[in-house]
Amino acid sequence: MKKTILMALTALTFTMATPASAAPVPYLPAPTGDRPVGSTSVYLKDTSRPDPWVPSAPYRELMVSLFYPAASPDGPKTRYVTSEESAALLAGSGLDVPPDLLTKMVTNSVADARPGGRHLPLVVLSPGYTKPRATLSALAEDLASHGYAVAVVGHTYENTGQSMPGGRFAGCASCELPHDSAFWRKLELGRAADVSFVLDSLTRSKWASLIDASRIGMAGHSVGGASTLPTMVADPRVKAGMDIDGTTEVPLTAPGLDRPFMFVSHQLAATACAPGNEPWERDWAQLTGWKRWAEVAGTQHASFTDVGIVADEFGVDIGATTGGLRTQAITRAYVAAFFDQHLRGVPRPLLDRPGFPEVSFCR
Repeated sequence: MKKTILMALTALTFTMATPASAAPVPYLPAPTGDRPVGSTSVYLKDTSRPDPWVPSAPYRELMVSLFYPAASPDGPKTRYVTSEESAALLAGSGLDVPPDLLTKMVTNSVADARPGGRHLPLVVLSPGYTKPRATLSALAEDLASHGYAVAVVGHTYENTGQSMPGGRFAGCASCELPHDSAFWRKLELGRAADVSFVLDSLTRSKWASLIDASRIGMAGHSVGGASTLPTMVADPRVKAGMDIDGTTEVPLTAPGLDRPFMFVSHQLAATACAPGNEPWERDWAQLTGWKRWAEVAGTQHASFTDVGIVADEFGVDIGATTGGLRTQAITRAYVAAFFDQHLRGVPRPLLDRPGFPEVSFCR
């Protein structure tokens, strides 16, 4: 669960025997809900603050992928990433594949589709450090298929690279800095500011009618998950939150947080729920509302994202004994159950007892 600097698909070095010319086409698993899914990209500019990583930038720019139930399943599918984003993400991975491989990823969402709903609960997703927002697409598509609006935030200069309007490409400026505790605190608090600005923008834009502003939740992976707590402390609009395998650097202090929160991690030791996760132990004591702490056996840090799915499809060993597709199914199930219960008021027994043999409830 360490916030390792993952500059490629995984923190591991791996090779693949398949020649680049014969590389298989990657795909995202089909969503489990009954709604067709649409998605679009939204560019946002926050002129109230400078960029935290590029001193010469007088404002903060963000890209957001917005997923939602679509009025129709017909139409061209959304491109997973741009050519530049694909090349940046694959650089140094050791895969013998074309640099634009991920542009061919088969997705399940219709590009710029007309929305098929109004006043939907909104879930904001924040990816791990160095990971583009696209790496949470499988989770986002699934939530949208169950009737959620989903905003996946691209935190500019905090990922391997992000395409911007006007043909610009924003690399990982923050990667050049020392990654000490102060850096991670700055990152988490900066993401909290990013998310609040995204909420301000979406609820005042042409997308406002899509969203029920009284039912907003947040989840994230790695530092994106760790950023959920400071976001909820700073912004009461976020009614429920999940941290998926993210070490929290900004401590939750008194009076704590009385809104629902769930921790999910890979298994940290040979036995389930072994002690030693001090940041979560510290924050757990300050959570005064509904709370749950779960571990998923056989997984690694990257297993909870699209990285695990691609690893399965390419036969790449990322050190997990639970496959990426299986882990994605578990992740989808618990994220949907959590927000169903806490944003929609629909009780989900999956949150009362483990529903998969790989899952243990630690608290």
